[in-house]
Amino acid sequence: MPAHVAIIMDGNGRWAQRRGLERQAGHREGARRVRDIASACIDYGVRVLTIYAFSTENWDRPADEVSFLMDLIPERLEAERSMIFEQQVRIRVLGEIETLPLLDRVAVQDIVRQTDRHAALDLNIAFNYGGRAEIVRAVRNLIREGVRAEDVTEDIVSGAMYTAGQPDPDLLIRTGGDQRSSNFLVWQSTYTEFYFSSILWPDFTKEAFEAALADFGSRQRRFGRVPVTAPGAASDA
Repeated sequence: MPAHVAIIMDGNGRWAQRRGLERQAGHREGARRVRDIASACIDYGVRVLTIYAFSTENWDRPADEVSFLMDLIPERLEAERSMIFEQQVRIRVLGEIETLPLLDRVAVQDIVRQTDRHAALDLNIAFNYGGRAEIVRAVRNLIREGVRAEDVTEDIVSGAMYTAGQPDPDLLIRTGGDQRSSNFLVWQSTYTEFYFSSILWPDFTKEAFEAALADFGSRQRRFGRVPVTAPGAASDA
């Protein structure tokens, strides 16, 4: 079972368009889907779930869609407040939330603070997030802290990332049919297993998630090493 699952929630707009709806309807339905997958993570013992909610590239979308997405995250956090507290979900935000309107930003910061001691599941919301921008931010912070170049290690850089203290993702799921990582968790996904699904995110059910977990469980993870096999057993290295 993966300790950390990351998801690129792709296909919201296409889901809406196929039903003759505005793209915002797809985003709203997709946001509701997060609840089911978060609950499934708790049921299966996944400790960290990271969702790609809004990328640094998404600013190029139509202004009305961007404005809708700005409001959607705090809206859904408030709507799911009872579930978040009952199931002890810890909310963390990866990215720059200063772009949110003041009241929305305060609401997000409040729920991050209020859930800090929850331990059933870390739900990372990657918002206004880009993997390369995260690395640049980490390097700048290390320079400001006076870390010498010769003292820089992979562990030190990892400790400067948004995900400091969390395991790297074991499994990255992308829905919607495309097969790329789209600047998501660039540093953390070096040995992540990828699972691509043609299912559009609003239709990605708990059963579809279970299929992704089963596929992950069938893989042999080598991390660049030759797998160890029992005496006499065949090796597929």
